[in-house]
Amino acid sequence: MNPTSSGQMAGLYNARRSAEIASGEELIVPTCSSRMIVYKGMLSAPQLPRFYPDLTDERLESALALVHSRFSTNTFPSWELAHPYRLIAHNGEVNTLEGNRNWMRARSSQLASPRFGDDIAKLLPVIRPGGSDSATLDNVLELLVMAGRSLPHAVMMLIPQAYEGRDDLPVEVRDFYRYHSCVMEPWDGPASVTFTDGRIIGATLDRNGLRPGRWVITRDHWVLLASEAGTLPVDPALVVAKGRLRPGRLFVVDLERGRVFADGQVEAEVAARRPYGRWYDEGVVRLSDLPEAPPSVPPAEPLRVRQLAFGWTQEDLRALIVPLAATGKEPDGSMGTDVPLAVQSDQAPPLFSYFKQRFAQVTNPAIDPLREDIVMSLATGIGPEQNLLDESPGHASQLAMDQPVLRGGDLEKLRRIDHQVFRADTLDCTWPVTAGPGGLEQAVERLCADAEAAVARGATILVLSDRATCAERVPVPSLLAVAAVHHHLVRSGTRLRAGLVVESGEPREVHHVACRAPRGAGCSGGDEKSPPPGCRSSPVKLEAA
Repeated sequence: MNPTSSGQMAGLYNARRSAEIASGEELIVPTCSSRMIVYKGMLSAPQLPRFYPDLTDERLESALALVHSRFSTNTFPSWELAHPYRLIAHNGEVNTLEGNRNWMRARSSQLASPRFGDDIAKLLPVIRPGGSDSATLDNVLELLVMAGRSLPHAVMMLIPQAYEGRDDLPVEVRDFYRYHSCVMEPWDGPASVTFTDGRIIGATLDRNGLRPGRWVITRDHWVLLASEAGTLPVDPALVVAKGRLRPGRLFVVDLERGRVFADGQVEAEVAARRPYGRWYDEGVVRLSDLPEAPPSVPPAEPLRVRQLAFGWTQEDLRALIVPLAATGKEPDGSMGTDVPLAVQSDQAPPLFSYFKQRFAQVTNPAIDPLREDIVMSLATGIGPEQNLLDESPGHASQLAMDQPVLRGGDLEKLRRIDHQVFRADTLDCTWPVTAGPGGLEQAVERLCADAEAAVARGATILVLSDRATCAERVPVPSLLAVAAVHHHLVRSGTRLRAGLVVESGEPREVHHVACRAPRGAGCSGGDEKSPPPGCRSSPVKLEAA
């Protein structure tokens, strides 16, 4: 079979994925393409010609080649995880991986495409369990391409360029990234990604440019790109042009057109396909533009009582709150773990203390959000989402905020919003003291049921609030509340119909607010001291306990 049409390619993708799932994910098919051959192996570079003799056969010709060799870093070495994958080879790490995976799982219930029809259920899960960050990125990229997006378009969605405050970017390109920030969160981290579909071959860097890439074009029609200069010997007299990959910018060789694009031409072509700017401007509602709302009734309980209810200590006030109040900055602290494990404590530490950060700390340089403001953003959005495999004006229906931490007035504006798309419901995250410790499980089950019912009634914003905490009512830990509701709605297939907001007196550290998973995983003790650039986290409203 020679699959030349997009429909045939989608059919082969469907058949392959169905076979892999039927085998219990033990079957690995490197490619079903008639345009590409994927060679994989757990071997060193000098062993390759002996392992694949056809690579030394003079009858084998190709206009392009994508080669990657490195030691395994994020997973245990295995043949199926060896580079390259079906569309990419990747040097670096995806730091937001767990959140990216979780949100693809949440989106599964709404995936639809005429190319797959009713067979799309056979493709799920889209992401193969046990894959590395590179394999996971390749899985999602392949789905977007098979559903109809061009390879450059899909790469721009997954690894967006820094665009906020950029006067050097064309308006259409900025509009493209603004619109797609409502559709999908970035797959962020220090990364150099090369990609090909057999007709184009190219590469891109993360928005920070934390991985190297050098390219050269010669008079005898060679185009070479590698992570370092001098990878292959090139006569300087033959060099026509040379340069380096730029952060977030695509470098593309189009074999059908016989051209090399390195100065934003491909991005401009993709951005001109649809009126993304108009769709964004018509769909997005800004929280700052909403009318002021009357303030909420202050808690009747004294401050000290509320502090005790949420487990605040003198050390929290002295070491965390005082520096924040005095300087407006996060207090300095050790990067090491110098406290006993929370599970061994008899002092009832907050639930946040039971979780640890997971990220490639060794290879991540420190980021200064002031000097690197061009690639840092606290802007966030909340609201319902639509089918990832489609494009429409409705995909941009989001409530936009300048930062994920809301003050009292902003929360009241959000709580009382009157809009055709957005409607907020507040859910009580407390339970009676008289129910005892066993009441926590019942409270979580009731909270999940309330969330599902609110979504069924048409709520698109759920405020999980423990404001009712008093001498008679105990708060559900905010981390447990948002995690339980999130996963319950994922299981019910309704997670994308509503965003989550946490109103709590419990979070007091920056890491209690910074989110691990972009786009609404709530207060999860995140991987960064600030949400990653373009992060679409759930807002968290903080008040003194």
